[in-house]
Formats: sequence, structure tokens, C-alpha cells
Amino acid sequence: MAAQSTHAFASTLKTFKTASGKSGKYWSLKELAKKYPSVERLPVSIRIVLESVLRNCDGQKVTAEHVEQLAHWLPNADRTEEVPFVVTRVVLQDFTGVPLLADLAAMRSVAQSLGKSPKAIEPLVPVDLVVDHSVMVDYYGTPKALDLNMKLEFERNNERYQFMKWGMQAFDTFGVVPPGFGIVHQVNLEYFARGVYKSPYDKAETPTYYPDSLVGTDSHTTMINGIGVVGWGVGGIEAEAAMLGQPVYMLTPDVVGFELSGKLREGVTATDLVLYVTAILRGEKVVGKFVEFFGPGAASIAVPDRATIGNMAPEYGATMGFFPVDEMTLAYFRGTGRTDKEIERFEAYYKAQGLFGMPAPGDIDYTKIVKLDLGTVTPSLAGPKRPQDRIDLGHLATKFSELYSKPQEANGFNQPAEKLLQRYPVTSSGTGGEKEVNAPKAGAPRQVVEMEANRSTRAAAHTAAEAPAAPSGISIGNGDVLIAAITSCTNTSNPSVMLAAGLLAKKAVEAGLKVKPHVKTSLAPGSRIVTEYLEKAGLIPYLDKLGFYLAGYGCTTCIGNAGDLAPEINEAITKNDLVAAAVLSGNRNFEARIHPNLKANFLASPPLVVAYAIAGNVMVDLMTQPVGKGKGGKDVYLGDIWPTPKEIDENLRFAMNAKAFRKNYEQIKDNPGKLWSSIKGVKGDVYTWPESTYIAEPPFFDGFKMKPHATDAGFKGARVMALFGDSITTDHISPAGSIKESSPAGIWLKANGVSKADFNSYGSRRGNHEVMMRGTFANVRIKNLMIPPDANGTQEEGGVTRFQPGNEKMFIYDAAQKYMAAGVPTVIFGGEEYGTGSSRDWAAKGTQLLGIKAVIARSFERIHRANLVGMGVLPLQFRGADSWQTLNLTGDEEVDVVIGGELKPQMDVKLVIRRFDGAHQEVTVRLRIDTPIEVDYYKHGGILPFVLRQLLAD
Repeated sequence: MAAQSTHAFASTLKTFKTASGKSGKYWSLKELAKKYPSVERLPVSIRIVLESVLRNCDGQKVTAEHVEQLAHWLPNADRTEEVPFVVTRVVLQDFTGVPLLADLAAMRSVAQSLGKSPKAIEPLVPVDLVVDHSVMVDYYGTPKALDLNMKLEFERNNERYQFMKWGMQAFDTFGVVPPGFGIVHQVNLEYFARGVYKSPYDKAETPTYYPDSLVGTDSHTTMINGIGVVGWGVGGIEAEAAMLGQPVYMLTPDVVGFELSGKLREGVTATDLVLYVTAILRGEKVVGKFVEFFGPGAASIAVPDRATIGNMAPEYGATMGFFPVDEMTLAYFRGTGRTDKEIERFEAYYKAQGLFGMPAPGDIDYTKIVKLDLGTVTPSLAGPKRPQDRIDLGHLATKFSELYSKPQEANGFNQPAEKLLQRYPVTSSGTGGEKEVNAPKAGAPRQVVEMEANRSTRAAAHTAAEAPAAPSGISIGNGDVLIAAITSCTNTSNPSVMLAAGLLAKKAVEAGLKVKPHVKTSLAPGSRIVTEYLEKAGLIPYLDKLGFYLAGYGCTTCIGNAGDLAPEINEAITKNDLVAAAVLSGNRNFEARIHPNLKANFLASPPLVVAYAIAGNVMVDLMTQPVGKGKGGKDVYLGDIWPTPKEIDENLRFAMNAKAFRKNYEQIKDNPGKLWSSIKGVKGDVYTWPESTYIAEPPFFDGFKMKPHATDAGFKGARVMALFGDSITTDHISPAGSIKESSPAGIWLKANGVSKADFNSYGSRRGNHEVMMRGTFANVRIKNLMIPPDANGTQEEGGVTRFQPGNEKMFIYDAAQKYMAAGVPTVIFGGEEYGTGSSRDWAAKGTQLLGIKAVIARSFERIHRANLVGMGVLPLQFRGADSWQTLNLTGDEEVDVVIGGELKPQMDVKLVIRRFDGAHQEVTVRLRIDTPIEVDYYKHGGILPFVLRQLLAD
């Protein structure tokens, strides 16, 4: 920030006092409101952003005009103005954090090669990386699952962890939370967030404080909105810029107010509520908007429930799902071990700013107000392919039956109705040879044949882990629940639903119920605190007896790390084209995300996950039919085992224990674990890039010069790489899960001496561009509509295209190599919500490395659009009712992109379509480079070269 004497709003720097008489300075929004009275009625989230703009007003990156524009925010206005938002800190998870660290390492290599100091590349704000995406559920149904899964995780990821250790010693502000502590968003909520901050360089007797704010390289960073922190997910590309001193630039947002009233009915969970909110807000089209919750219903909701709702913001499309700071927030800080001094300062600061307390109806001017009476919420699930597709619990059985034979374009599975109820025997593959040890206790399903912990070879370990034996004498059919996972920070951060799962398990075991033998069960909390309070409540033994043994502390099933099913089960699914199911307490259920062979995936609360594991099939109507048969063959219904609010409340005392939270998180430094301590990293300021199939120097700075090449934004003669439908997700574009042996990535790994057992996942190999660009558009469920459907109308799945001229079918990667070798640009056409899902920078990086110059779609999800610009790929949006379908494209056309005059934000651009028969057609599309800074990024070839040039020039 500029010196006080030159600050355009120096008079707004004021002093506040805490209850114990301590003083701090702050940039006062109340003082600013004397000049701009409308500030008093701004949404709370906008005021927090305004404080950052005010505080960082240096006349250069942040100007007085920026302050004035945001202070004059209007609920309904054209959003053409750019807000430069300087964040307090950055959080990373390991799948996105490793490629980001690789980019920083590459920048240091460039600096060294140009004779500059490598230390010029250094994060200017605190950066915390949590290793949470790497653990897989290879072992389950055994008390040793956690230990065995972690050992396998460290074997698989040794090279990645060495690289992280290099980063810890190379960068002053880069910290790592080792594997086994939890999920980044839950750790962020329970530990990282401190309310208000001061600069480490501020040594004044009365320092200046400011609110917590952040961006994170995971879309569910919005979980932090539950404690009044402004923060959201960005791609790793944008996060790097924020780390290196750039503001996060965004268009001034609309803010939708969500008024909550009433209270939840008995038996309704926070998960049910968030699925309602997600469905409502998807319908309201809040993509790119802030959502701010208010009203008496919002005030009554505990912080874990608020965090669950905030966490799902990417699923309803909003930038944030924000809850203001109030007494509930302070109570949560006390219960999770923040110090009295921190809490006192936090409260005093927010009260001084006029930001404390839940707004009442009428207090604030919003763009639009949406309302929900909490009393109308009913038990729900969501699926089978998208989180916004909410289904009442009582309708799931009939909904699945309907979707089974509906066409794919109606979200169905296009199967003959007469096959719905057929069952098929699971025949043993006869592999044998494993020894069964520590079988689950009485009442638990015989789920896994566990290998001995001291297997002598790593290859044998992988073979056993990836090929669990199926129980003998079973059959499977459509709708069978083959994976039941208590997973994801969305719900495992919430004690009420976790205790409900444990209590339901207790009642189920006491009633004599068992989990069906074909179900793969797992418990993977987002924090060690969860198992601690479940143990204190005496509920762990009951979860164990139903097979829900602790499998790991990490994202696991929610991000596709469910581990494999038994080979015999996989064979039965594929041979009979079964539509089998997963039920998980996660936030994402996109196609092929959970497991490539499970076509129906349903999001549900943790207690419903346990209930469906017992029922065994989603066509069991849990509202009217028994969950199963208990002691003496007696029918047991869901109502018989569902916990009461009183039972949950009596156990909540175990969950909020400040001493337990402090003791747990102290271990990050004091006792990170033997496995982590044994990892040895490379030393020095510059990475030496040892040979590895996990970490490679990225090519984004090849041929880097201090002055960017002058490039023409338009191009001619582009070929069509793919024609996609609606809701193409970043999972479709850049999968995180398993690597198919016959795919371009699998072929490359085998050619480089990696056995199939050691492939690991796309997510774990994001530090190697050779794997990732081959994995782009390689999702086994992606449908390129250039490929004609078969005689039954079924669309071929997988990352293939038709190369032109010649119409030859091949992998998209192979076609891209041929086009680039011939100097031919390519484009992608998409539908609505292109790039929805995770903030996956490789979805944009891979697109760029395949030589794709533009993506032309009906609409874009916020983060992916920004990532495309950040990698120098043009996002172009159809106007009105136009689409590639209305243009009658088939994929054999050539496309010109004509940009008249100087590149400007959101300008009109002309597409010229040249057809096979010589005819041509012109259509106008909108350039979705939205802000002036994005124009600069594009002209520099992307955000990374732009920032590197700035740093090296300084």
C-alpha cells in the first residue's frame, strides 16, 4: 500500500478498541460512507471487498476511481467495471497445488537463465497447501484400512511429495499440511482462518488490521463463506497471480439475497437443505454472482450448516454463498480452539466496521431476493449425474426406474425397460492366493480380502489393492449400490450429520441389520477431529460393524479416488451393461467421476449413505419399504433407526472441544508422521528437474522473451476438434481419476517404463504435462457429437474425433498432434454451462497444449472461462438462440474467427463457417474476454507470462 500521506482516502484510517482495551487501526467503511452514503446499504460481501479496494488504493493497480465505483455499487446495473481485489492469503490442495508449484519452479528457472535473481519469484501472501487429494480407498472393510491406504499413498506419490518438500524450503511463505490431517476446506475452516489479520511487515505499536479473504485452487474454497470470509475458488493460473502480488480482477458482481425463514423439521438434515438451495439457485441462474444469505432463518443456522451451504456454491453456480459474521461465528471460533485474543479482536473489528450481525429483511439492497421457508425442506438426494438434480427421498425409486429407459438427452440411460429388474451372478475370476485376515466382526459384510501388511514387493501391493476379491455367491443388478461412501468436506465438516450417521449405524446394528455384501463401504472424514468425537460418542464400533471403517483423511470418493471394485464385479457390470449406483455424501456426481463403471451416482446425507448401504439398491423406497430384515427376520424401516434431534444434540457436546482442536492442529509441525518425515526433497532456490513421470518442467515458458510476440487474435481455416452438448464439465475435459491403459496417456506411461499397477491417477500426475495433455478430453463418458450414434441411437463415449480431411476416427490427442504438425488451428464447440465443475486449470492448460485456439459455447462456467483466457485461448459465446446445432454443424467445416480492430472486452466477433460443399455462413458471437486486464493477459500469451514479465522487470 502507498504511504499514508499519498493515500486518496487517508482520512478513513481510524482506530478501534477491543473489550480488553487493546487498540488497532482499520480503514473505516463508516467513515467512507460519509462521502458515499449508499455504502451503508451495500451487501456485506461487497463491503468486505470494498475494504480491500480502499486499503490497497495505491493509485496504480488500485485507484481512487476503483473505490468510488464500488462504493456506488447499484443492485441492478450493467456490469462493465473491473474490481481489483487484493486477497489476504491463498490456499491450495495438492492436485492443483503441484502444477502451480511446477509453474513457480519454471519461473525461477527462467529468471536464472536470464541472469535475474530466482528469489524475485516469491509468494507475497501466505500460501498453505493441504495434501488431501492423493489417498485412495484401495482397502476397506478392515480395521487396517487407514494404515494400508496411507502407506500405498506414500509409495505412489513419493516423487510429488519430494517436490513439495523442495517448495517448503525454497519459498519463505509456502507451507504444507502433510497427508492424513484432512481436507483443505475443513482445515481452512477449523484452523487456518483467524478472523482478522495484520501484515507481517507492520511493526507499528498500533498495527492496521483487515478482514480475512482468500482465493483457493479448488472450487469448494467457498466453504469458508460460512464464517463470513470472502473467498472463492480460482484456477491455479489465477491463484499464482494472486500469490505473486496481482489483484484478483473481476467484474463488479450482482448480489442475490437469499432470505431464510422458519426452521428445519425433525428428520431433515443440513444436506437436505443444501440440495434444496442448490436446485433453487441453479434455476435462478446465479453463475458469476455473489449469493448472500440473510434473515431469521439464516441467523438460526449453526456455522457447520452454513459452511455446508457455502461449500456447494460451485454446484449452484455462484461465486460465493456468503453468511455474515455474527454471534454464531464467534461461538464456532471458541469451540474450534481460536484464542481469546483473536476472538476479541475479530468481534471488535467487525463491530467497528458495522459488519457484525445477520441482516434482517429490508436492511440491504440486493440485485434480487430469493426466499425459502426452512420448514418446507424434505429429505432428499441429488443425481444421477448432476448435483442440482434434487430428488425427494420418497421419489428416488420411481425416478431411477424412469431414467433407466429414458434417452440420454433426457438425462436417462437409454436401456430396454424389460432389463430393469434382471440380476446377474458375479462369477469368481479364480485369481485366489490372497490371505483373509482380520475379517470384519459379526454383523459386518464380508467386503474385502485384505492383503498382508508386510507384502514384500510393491507390485504385489498394487495388484492386491486394485483387485479386491468379490464375496462369493452374490448377484448384482441395475440400481445396486456398489459404493457407499461417507466422504467430502461438504458433510464431514458437519457434526450433526456425522453424528446422525453414527447413531443410525448404532440403531441398525442393534436391530440386527447388515450391509449388503456387494457394497464397498468407506468412512473418510475431512478432519481427524471427526473420528475423535465419534469415538467419544461411542459410535465408531457400530460404523465399523457395518463396514464403514476409517479409510483415510482426504477427499477420496468425492473426487474419484474410490479405488476399484472387484474385477468380477467390473466384468459383470460391463458384460451386462448394468446401470449400477454409488451413494455418497459428496458434492459432485458427474459422469465417470466416482467410478468409470458406475453410471448412476447420488449425493446424500451421511445417515442416508448408511441406510442405502443396508438397503443395497436405490429402487428400495426408504419412505415406504423396509431398509432390511433384522433380528428374527423382522422388517426394519428407516423411521425405526433414524436418530432423533434430541439424540444428536446430546452428542454434539463431543464435537466442539477447543482443547481437542488445538491439540490436533499442533501436530502439523510437531508430529507430521513418520511417512512424511522420511520424505527427502531437493534443496536450493531453483529446482533441478530430476527425471520423473510425475514432475516435469512445464512448456508454458518455452522461448520466453521479456517482450511478448505480437499476435493476431483472429485466425483462419480452423478445423473442428469436437462438437459437445450441454454441461460439459472440467471432469469431462480433464479427468482426475484412473488412467486407461489403451488411452494416449496410458500408452505414454507404458512407453516410459511405468507398469499399469503404477499408473496412479490423472490427478496425481498433474505435475507432468506429457500425461495431462494426453489426458485432455480423455474422459471415458465424454461424447463428441461429431461421431454419429449407432443404430440404437446410443452415442459413442470417449475422447475421439474425426480428423479432417479424410474423416478418419482417432483419439483427440492424436488428431491434435497431426493438426499442429500441419500448422492448422482447431476449435471446440460446446453448449450451455461449458466448463462447469472443479476449478481445474489443466482443463484450460490441456486445451492450449492441444493447439485449440478458441472454445465457442452457449455459456461458460465462471472459473473455466477465466482459465481459458489465462492460457491464451479465446472463449466465444453464441448470442441469442444461436448454437452449433442451429448452424447445422457436422464437424467437417472450416472456421474463421474474424476480429475487427483492436481487441476489447466483450466485443462482437465474426465467425465464418466454410462448408464441405463450398458454401459459407457468417454469425456474430460475443468475445468473453471480460475485463481490460484479461485483454493484457491474452496479448501476453496468458496470465503466467504476463506476471513473469512484471516480476522480472521489477
